[in-house]
Amino acid sequence: MIHFRYVKWKNFLSTGNISTTIQLDKNITTLVIGENGTGKSTILDALCFVLFGKAYRPIKKAQLVNSINQRECEVEIEFQIGTTNFKVIRGIKPNIFQIFRNGKELDQDAHSKDFQKILEEQILKLNYRSFTQVVILGSSCFIPFMQLPTSHRREVVEDILDIKIFSIMNLLLKQHFKSTALEISDLSVNNRLDEQNKNLQQNHLGNIEETSSKRIKGLSVEKEGYRNDLASKQLKVENLEEKIKTLIQSEADHDKLASLKILMESKITHTEKKIKFFNENDDCDVCEQPIKQSFKDVRVEELGTRVEEYDVALGQMKTELDKMYSSIQEMNTHSNTINGLKSEMRSITGLLERCQNDLNALNEEKGKTDKVKEQIVELEIKIQETDDKIKELKQENFYLDICKNLLHDTGIKSKIIKQYLPIMNQTIQKYLGVLDFYVNFTLNEQFEETIKSRFRDDFSYASFSEGEKMRIDLALMFTWREIARLKNSTNTNLLIMDEVFDSSLDATGTDDFLKILNSLESQNIFVISHKGDILFDKFNSIIRFEKQKNFSKIVES
Repeated sequence: MIHFRYVKWKNFLSTGNISTTIQLDKNITTLVIGENGTGKSTILDALCFVLFGKAYRPIKKAQLVNSINQRECEVEIEFQIGTTNFKVIRGIKPNIFQIFRNGKELDQDAHSKDFQKILEEQILKLNYRSFTQVVILGSSCFIPFMQLPTSHRREVVEDILDIKIFSIMNLLLKQHFKSTALEISDLSVNNRLDEQNKNLQQNHLGNIEETSSKRIKGLSVEKEGYRNDLASKQLKVENLEEKIKTLIQSEADHDKLASLKILMESKITHTEKKIKFFNENDDCDVCEQPIKQSFKDVRVEELGTRVEEYDVALGQMKTELDKMYSSIQEMNTHSNTINGLKSEMRSITGLLERCQNDLNALNEEKGKTDKVKEQIVELEIKIQETDDKIKELKQENFYLDICKNLLHDTGIKSKIIKQYLPIMNQTIQKYLGVLDFYVNFTLNEQFEETIKSRFRDDFSYASFSEGEKMRIDLALMFTWREIARLKNSTNTNLLIMDEVFDSSLDATGTDDFLKILNSLESQNIFVISHKGDILFDKFNSIIRFEKQKNFSKIVES
């Protein structure tokens, strides 16, 4: 329960620099009177301003500052919740907003709007609309419960039943559900991109492996062919070199035999010259003595035989030289063949090196495929982790959806409202009966009214006169206070009514209303009225406002 102790203000509206203080829990009933414009209703604006930062009446914040002093506008209120004492001070020029708990000021680290939320949601646990439905009933700005839109009616009742927390939870849950759904969507998009990337990598890997395998196989076959060809040519070279080794001696023998042949031909020529000399000369050209015929015949015969022997030997030499020449030609041919084979072998060696380089490049490329495989594995792990996260979030959203249904207006709140609805309708009927207004008035779960009167004809709130509407409004207001007391949510000691007796209530209605006021326990009721002369004896205390030198003051209490 909120127990209001006092409210104090200065330089607020028509009040001057001298503070006006009203003790809110001093008397059970207090009548506030005064002429028009003397500041009777200032208490309503002061209460709403200090608690909610705005006036009860449609007054701009800048207009709340006293127009003469134009500064140091300040309102202070003190109240108790349980065993905890609170004091709130709010001001304009300079701007002030302070909350004290048991004499210690609360740290105001947050923005003023957030600090206001702390006051409304964590301390008072009621908002402006609920406060003006349960605590204040004014003739000028009060909007009766029955004239509120259905959504606002529900908000008032939720505050009274202290179930607005479910609406806040539902709002937070919706935001969480939305953020989770957005996260699922983002994860799904990322997963699709990772899947596409993985497929591209797999296709790239497949192409590399297929091309590499074919190319390696072809190069291996090509390399083996070059090796075989190189080995074959190497064998030929070795065979030819062996043959050349055997032919090298023939070349040396040929040179010697050719020298002997020349020597033999020289001897034949010399011998033939001698034969010719003996045949043509009878005297010796050296000693100039005659040569005998018999000597010449013997000598010519001997020389002829020697020439014949030389001719035979020369013929054999020629035959042997021809053979040797063939060997030399063969050796030259082999040498040329070897040179050709070695040239081919160098070409084959170059091809082998190229094949090996290509194989090395392919093996290096194959090494790159290992990195691609690692990337694919990493993508698969990432995709699996994302899938698990998506499943987890979907499971979470499944439970959030269940919670959302529970926190919906048709869920837990509806169950609670159903429990209190019969009590609400009974209490409304009780107060309507006290006010001598005998109609069957009930609210449904959407807080839409059903009113039956006379011969059970159906009526609506708009069907009644202003006085009858006032009785319904008063019955509802007292009902909400009663429900708040039972629920201990928006339960407070304070009730303020502005010009209720000056409007639509007749004398009988006024008497009945006063009966209700006097029956309320642990309440401090303030009634603002112009009809002070007829109400003096009906209240425990009286506060009179007057204007003195353009400033509102309390002159009698």
